[in-house]
Amino acid sequence: MEESIAAFDLIQDALEKKFTQVQVKAMNPLALAYIGDGIYSDRIRKYLIGIGHQNVNIMTKTSVSYVRASAQAIVVHALIPELTEDELRIVKRGRNTFSHVPKNADAGDYGYATGYEALLGYLYLCQELKRLDALIIKSIHIINQLEQ
Repeated sequence: MEESIAAFDLIQDALEKKFTQVQVKAMNPLALAYIGDGIYSDRIRKYLIGIGHQNVNIMTKTSVSYVRASAQAIVVHALIPELTEDELRIVKRGRNTFSHVPKNADAGDYGYATGYEALLGYLYLCQELKRLDALIIKSIHIINQLEQ
């Protein structure tokens, strides 16, 4: 039983771990993009439910217009003028990091999408949640404008 308690404590410590901005800046951009992708997907799903969607098939198809690389590339280009120097540096690091590009994605778009997701991961891990939310709200608005 004590082993289980210790294991639960380790899990809880990992889930609650706080990082300094220096630590987050030193992380692999793909690790930042990994967490950023999850955060963004989660927020898109919450948004779709929040606007009244209930059908899982429709939500899955609709979410693609927000999470695909080409949409994220458009978003990050639109957001660049309002990013701080640190945020722009994270986007560029993510964009320039080599990763496997899916067959259905343009390499340039995929690079910028990775940069965008790295930015979201950076903001999340740095606990800059108001800034994270503000950028996601603007991102959704930008994509909604494209769909009209």
